[in-house]
Order: sequence, then C-alpha cells, then structure tokens
Amino acid sequence: MATSKLQALWNHPAGPKTIHFWAPTFKWGISIANLADSSKPPEKVSYPQQVAVTATGLIWSRYSMVINPKNWNLFSVNVVMAATGIYQLSRKIQHDYYSEGEAVVAKE
Repeated sequence: MATSKLQALWNHPAGPKTIHFWAPTFKWGISIANLADSSKPPEKVSYPQQVAVTATGLIWSRYSMVINPKNWNLFSVNVVMAATGIYQLSRKIQHDYYSEGEAVVAKE
C-alpha cells in the first residue's frame, strides 16, 4: 500500500523527478523565513517586500490551480506565502498608523 503511494508520487507529472516539485519545495524557505520575521519589531518590516510576497502568493495560488497537472505543493506554499505577507503587512500598518495615536494619548 505505502509503496504504491510512493510509486504514484514518484511518477506524478509534478513529482520529485521534475522542477515542478522542487521549486515550490524550496519556496517554503521564503514562507518560513517570513513567519520567523514575526518576532522582529514591526518597524523593521518592509512594505515593498511584504507587498511582493503577498502579491506573489495570491497570483501563483490562482495560477497553480489553472495549470495542468495540478500542483498542490505550489498551491499550498503560495497560500501560506500570501497569508504570511498579509499578516506582516497588517502588523506594519497597525504599528505605523494606529499605535501613534495611542502613544500621543499616553504622553498626555
């Protein structure tokens, strides 16, 4: 049973014998690094970088469902990439636009 599933994965058109498997697999590193950046202060977050990460995730998530063969690894990594980008952007926006008013009130 397990060997037949491994054989099917190995021979899949988006399996480990193709670039369609390895490119999204290594792209997980970007998503993991972006998630690790959550521990950094929001002022260190870059708008252009996070907009690019978010846009890439959204665009490629859609594209991965249109191409043939379906590449679920590509889809999942891009959904996570978009989600981490949106999260980082929300942290940055909250810090830049909403925490300043609180700081002014605290000074008074």
